[in-house]
Amino acid sequence: MVLNGWAKRSRFTGIEHIKVATKSNIFKCEIDTVEKKMPEKYIREESMIRGPKFVVRLRSHTVYENSAIKLFCTVEGYPTPQVKWFKDDVILDISSGKYFVESNAGFHALSILKCATDDTAMYTAVASNTHGQASTQASIIVKSKTFFPVFWNLSISNREPNLDYESFLYKGAKRKKRPLLIPGCLTSIKYTKINITFTETFDVTFGKEGDKATLTCKMTINPNLANLQPEAMWYRDEHLLKESRWVKMESGGGVAKLTLTQLAKDDEGLYTLRMVTKGGDAVHRAYVFVDGKDLDYCPYSLLFMFIFSLLLGRCEVGTENWVQCNDSPVKICKYPVQGLFEGHSYYFRVRAVNSRGIGRPSRMSEPIAALDPTEFERLHGVPSAPGQVVATRETETSVLIQWAPPKDPNNLIGYYIDSCVKGSKDWTSANHKPHKQTRFVVHGLTTGETYGFRVQAINELGLSDESQESAPLSVRAALKLPSFPYDISLLYCDGESMLLNWKQPLHSGGADVTDYYIDKCNVAKKTWKEVNVPPIKETLHKVGGLTAGSVYQFRVYGANLTGLGDASSPSSPFKCEAWTMPEPGPAYDVTFTEVRDDSVVVEWKAPVYNGASAITGYFVEKSKKGSDNWSKVNESSVNHCYLKVKGLETGESYGFRVRAENTNGIGVASTPSDPVCIKALSGTQEIKCGVDEESGDIYLSFESCQMAEKSKFVWKKSYQEMTDFSKGIIVKTSGSHSTLLFENPDKEDLGTYSVSVTHTDGASASYKISAEELEKMLALSYDIRNPIIPLKTELAYKILERGRMRFWLQAEGISSAVTYKFFANNKELVNCEQTKMSHDAATGIIEMVMDHFTDDSEGTFTVQIQDGRAKAQSSLVLIGDAFKAALAEAEYQRREYIRVKEGTVANLKKDSVFQWYKDDVEVISEVPADLNSGVCKFPLTNFSKRDVGLYKATITDDRGQDVSQIDVSGKAFDDIINELSRVAGVYDMYHHVCHLALQSQDSKIPASERMRIGGNPAMATLEIVEPTDKDKGMYTIETVDPEKTHSRTLDLSGQRELIFSKDHTLSLTCTVCGDPKPLVSWSKNDQEVEPSDQYVIAMDSGKFASLTIKGVSLEDSGKYTMTVQNKYGGESVDIIVSVYKHGDRVPDIKPTPSPKRIMPPTVPIVIPTAKSATPAPAAAKSPAPPQNAKSSAPPRGMKSPTPTRKK
Repeated sequence: MVLNGWAKRSRFTGIEHIKVATKSNIFKCEIDTVEKKMPEKYIREESMIRGPKFVVRLRSHTVYENSAIKLFCTVEGYPTPQVKWFKDDVILDISSGKYFVESNAGFHALSILKCATDDTAMYTAVASNTHGQASTQASIIVKSKTFFPVFWNLSISNREPNLDYESFLYKGAKRKKRPLLIPGCLTSIKYTKINITFTETFDVTFGKEGDKATLTCKMTINPNLANLQPEAMWYRDEHLLKESRWVKMESGGGVAKLTLTQLAKDDEGLYTLRMVTKGGDAVHRAYVFVDGKDLDYCPYSLLFMFIFSLLLGRCEVGTENWVQCNDSPVKICKYPVQGLFEGHSYYFRVRAVNSRGIGRPSRMSEPIAALDPTEFERLHGVPSAPGQVVATRETETSVLIQWAPPKDPNNLIGYYIDSCVKGSKDWTSANHKPHKQTRFVVHGLTTGETYGFRVQAINELGLSDESQESAPLSVRAALKLPSFPYDISLLYCDGESMLLNWKQPLHSGGADVTDYYIDKCNVAKKTWKEVNVPPIKETLHKVGGLTAGSVYQFRVYGANLTGLGDASSPSSPFKCEAWTMPEPGPAYDVTFTEVRDDSVVVEWKAPVYNGASAITGYFVEKSKKGSDNWSKVNESSVNHCYLKVKGLETGESYGFRVRAENTNGIGVASTPSDPVCIKALSGTQEIKCGVDEESGDIYLSFESCQMAEKSKFVWKKSYQEMTDFSKGIIVKTSGSHSTLLFENPDKEDLGTYSVSVTHTDGASASYKISAEELEKMLALSYDIRNPIIPLKTELAYKILERGRMRFWLQAEGISSAVTYKFFANNKELVNCEQTKMSHDAATGIIEMVMDHFTDDSEGTFTVQIQDGRAKAQSSLVLIGDAFKAALAEAEYQRREYIRVKEGTVANLKKDSVFQWYKDDVEVISEVPADLNSGVCKFPLTNFSKRDVGLYKATITDDRGQDVSQIDVSGKAFDDIINELSRVAGVYDMYHHVCHLALQSQDSKIPASERMRIGGNPAMATLEIVEPTDKDKGMYTIETVDPEKTHSRTLDLSGQRELIFSKDHTLSLTCTVCGDPKPLVSWSKNDQEVEPSDQYVIAMDSGKFASLTIKGVSLEDSGKYTMTVQNKYGGESVDIIVSVYKHGDRVPDIKPTPSPKRIMPPTVPIVIPTAKSATPAPAAAKSPAPPQNAKSSAPPRGMKSPTPTRKK
């Protein structure tokens, strides 16, 4: 007794195909690596199917002649049954061309495109295989269309609503009205045809063993009838799938779903969804690949080299009893199974054993029948190798493989396809189950990589030899015809010709679209004619020979290496009349680049027609996809043909269009760009800028995240393609990396550089080189390119005024980034006031000025210079007589400086002349120079800003000239003013008091604790603490200098208008009192003021109420009212605030006194009565300072109890 079965190709590590045989009998079984999460038990309870069985049988039809008819059925069985068609028991002649037969995945159909009456017959489909046959029948009745050529004019009364067709016919005939011809009546049978259109489909799926996979299709059903819903049938290869523990199916609501709960090798194959209706079917199919699990996720699945032995188990179909076949584990992947019953079918599974124990069982095999050995006499051996293998391009990640079948198939089961990257010997299986067809699509390949392919055949005895390897093929999309151009637009018309522009086809077909052809149509004549015979190479063309006043339409074809694509849709009708409008024409070729998560760069080309004046700028408009609302991106126009649009929503799609502007206005909008989704490409990188460490060249480099075989890098400056490389600019490209080199950059190279990669999804970036950055890079480049610093002079010294010592040297050339160090007797000096170091890159001079040159300075001075990689060093020795001479000269210069600094003049002659200068103009001092005493003075009376300037004192004789100068400006001027204010500042203030007797006289205000007088050189202040009604009146501030008196008057007699400038802070403060404590409220223009960030309302110490207005603006002008009130009444006062812009003239406004408004009490006032009235004590008077006592002003830092006013 033997097992009649076949081998499944499993993915073992190190094992591709496994044969299992005995001495006299041969069989094969599938062994899989043990997995961690395999189910504890897997029993397939479905019965074993061998003979053919019709799952869907034929249905009879009645049709009219010249109609189309399709009979279809579904059959299953193993081996795959062959179906033949019979008409009235006579086999159909398929070669006649009248009948069309299709067969795919168990689905079989017979179609008659145009039925005749002689097609009326009984049709039979007979399915047969080695285990038997089955048949199904259906009749087709074809009727003639000729019935009644003429019908009478019929009318049906409302009283007879339920007439059937026959009564309707006879009742109408009896009326004998005049005949009415009804054309086309009853020419065809009305039936419901259901159309199914897939809207979303499943694609090629890759999974791992143990994973879950779901295949989903969404569709539209028209008409969608509840009682005629389509049936969803799923197939794996050609086998109909049924609901089980491993397969879950859902269908309804326009969705069909298949779920593979736990993937295994057996689940790999071509999956087909067939939506079956009475009028036909809709089919979609895609391949599912299942790979072995990674060891990291399945610790019990060990490499084969670590598996010590195997255990084989069997289970008879229809039972759940698993019996171990071998008593002891075997170390080879084959084992003869004894004790089987003839005619019974069995499942088999394998478990691996190692030192850690027994693993989980593999998924069980297909049911295998135990048959007599004579059943195998027909087998003669393994198949011969398949014939020639041809690989052709399919998509960017897949290749179509076709091959010739083996000459000796020997009961062929299927084929295995292997792929290998060119140059390696690592062959990878493309399918894990035998494929029955002689063509196969290999998915999951790397775009641009080159592969070779081979095929093996397999039958029940094993694998054939490998076929010859196919020719190497680079993976990329197959060449196709391009799609059609679109968006034809008119750029200019002169009355005899039109300038057209259009967009390239969205799909180039795998090759560049190089040629275009245009057709034109005079709308009145409705005939299309060719415009050009030689191809057009650009998307811009001038069509001439047009008739003025006529209306034309145009269409465009695109062509590539494959051929001519479809024509575009006809353009909008364009009238041939000359453009005379003053505004510009439309811009064109609006494209986008540098798509990021919130921004995009929009580019366009300038209009061909400028209008009546030159174009001055452009405006960009945006609109979300699907919307007709356009909004401006830039409020002010840009004068270049690109703009970076920011602030966009991530994931949203936008369209853009451009309008040009001249002095006459804004022109018409361009054709909108294609929608762009605002989301950066995965792996997007930006341009990097730097200096090459070896050559010193400045570079811009870009690494593209996408590349295709034909991809090219396009570099642009200011978004204009760079074509002139004569100025030392070089582009170097290697793979996905491109570099732009600047050998000798200068200011002309400043600007924005961008790069884009063709044949990608928009890989691009940009970088702006600024003047500051270029300067830094030039300095670094100089450092790299000049490793040695040649010196014009060695280190030397020079004695300066004040006895300072200057050590210096000059190099032939240094950059601004040069560094240097000075040493004195091998001790490094630091750059400070005592040893100040500096350099001049223009002259190459490096120096150090030593402020104190003393006896301790004797020794060796050294300077070390480094400019990039370049270095230099120079030393100066000052010891012995050389040092003494230098020190003596330094001390002399120091003494001379001190003498001159003290303001005396010495070493004069009789003919020496002394002169004063202010700003290089000679001035005469009121005090003559006393050359005998050596003291010369220039007094400045009434010192003010007019005395600011540079003062020089010179003394000249036949020996030369000596100069001393001082700059009286800036901080020096401020220091003088502050000092003068401290010793001589006086402010007088007068107060005009209004007496009850209406007498007025000035009285000087003495400083006191209540009247605080203060100020600084720029401002005088008077602070009144706890003011009363007596303090009302006119206040005058007088500032007295020796020449005249300056005064300013302020009215505090009543209502007051405050005048302020913008952006200041205004504080309105008042002292309030009352018992009980009154409530304070503020209003503006009779509207209550609410506290906010701008309006701050405060009450300090319970009696100082204030309203602070921050950031005063023009809107803060108005009438402000403060109201205080308790139960006994209250008061209110108005303040007018006027805010003016800085620089505006403030009008002279005469104050208008406004009395306080008294408010009555809110409750009746109760006057208490007492038995004995005790007079209230008189209010104690505050001791006033005597009139002759001089009250000093409070210190400047003293805080007033009233909040200070901020200005």
